[in-house]
Amino acid sequence: MSSIDQAAALPHAMRAPSRARSSIWVTVREAFWVALEALRAHKLRSFLTLLGVVIATTTLIVVMSIINGMNLYIADHIANLGANVFVVSHYQWAQGYEAWLKARRRNKPITNEEFDLLRDNLRGYKNIGATDDMWSDNNSARYQGHTLYNEDIAGVTPSMIDIGSQKVESGRYITESDYQHEAMVCFIGHDLVDEFFSNVDPLGKEVLVNDLPFQVVGVAEKIGSTFGESQDNFVIIPLTTYRKFFVPRPSLDINVQAYDSQQMMVLEDEARALLRARRHVPYHEDDTFGINASQTIMALWDRLMGSIFAVTIGIVAVFMVVGGIVIMNIMLASVTERTHEIGIRKSLGARRRDILAQFVIESIVMSGVGGAIGVVLSFMVSAIVDHYWTSTVPVRAVLVGLALSTSVGLFFGIYPASQAAKLDPIEALRTEN
Repeated sequence: MSSIDQAAALPHAMRAPSRARSSIWVTVREAFWVALEALRAHKLRSFLTLLGVVIATTTLIVVMSIINGMNLYIADHIANLGANVFVVSHYQWAQGYEAWLKARRRNKPITNEEFDLLRDNLRGYKNIGATDDMWSDNNSARYQGHTLYNEDIAGVTPSMIDIGSQKVESGRYITESDYQHEAMVCFIGHDLVDEFFSNVDPLGKEVLVNDLPFQVVGVAEKIGSTFGESQDNFVIIPLTTYRKFFVPRPSLDINVQAYDSQQMMVLEDEARALLRARRHVPYHEDDTFGINASQTIMALWDRLMGSIFAVTIGIVAVFMVVGGIVIMNIMLASVTERTHEIGIRKSLGARRRDILAQFVIESIVMSGVGGAIGVVLSFMVSAIVDHYWTSTVPVRAVLVGLALSTSVGLFFGIYPASQAAKLDPIEALRTEN
């Protein structure tokens, strides 16, 4: 071939893929508008056709949104032990109910002597502190005739202000002097301030805690509620005072803070070794105490949410299959209704793959519209849930919902499309509309 012929042939060769891409785009565009027109023309049928996909998509996104919101909520309000903090306690938190009961019976409480052991022998920690809570319906706080019940009375070491999530709003926290002298002072939450001191400064005032007088030396920043339970209804006193008047042998939670996550793992191993040695636990037996971190709580929560999500997936799968079957039946009916049209298209040169692509795209568009409606509804439902509880729609939930709905259209649209593509053009032309 001469150079002139090659030059003439080159544009033709380059135009062929361009025409193919143009043809595919025209097919996709036509199928898209045909599918939308069919949905518009038969509104009731379209609603019933897409109902299963809409319900499935809405359910999936709403559940994922609630789980995502709960994960964020748990991480911020419950599993927030502090940065690089682990807690040595009576038992491991993240375990089954029977194992938990067994651990409670078998394990001895963490004592003040064991707190002293870890404080004096752990190497390189940033902070260490101890706390114990006394929860009781009989706990009370009283001031000038006003009484609050169900108080959380906690005994703490002064260092807990540097470890936990509590912050000082006014006044001060428990000091080392308070701790050493078993001082009758308290650090209170906002529920007590709102009830007792709405119009006066609480600092320096005397509050009766279980009928014992304590001077208010500080107020904590407002925390809010968790699952509807206020987290601001508490009185914090020195741990020494707590042992003297309320619980002589408390079961302590020892909070250890490391400088970084890598050191935290080393400190956990050191704390485990020290306590096992003190308690004379044989090497082949389990710990008789628990070492817990934020990841421990989140692991337990993730297992619970995993079970809930598995049930949700089963429900969504049922709705998706039902919706897919309905779409397939509608597409089969559409093939029957448009047999004559298919015959005309084939007689004018349409190939089998053109017919196949047209009906598959129509099926995908139908299910995709159902998915889009489901996304809109899920945002509305999630907004309502978030108003009363917690729900945050993650982007991945929307993408998964849309991908799943369109996949249903693709899967259940292949059979009707293949039936349309197999039609003989002559037989199809003989069919009356």
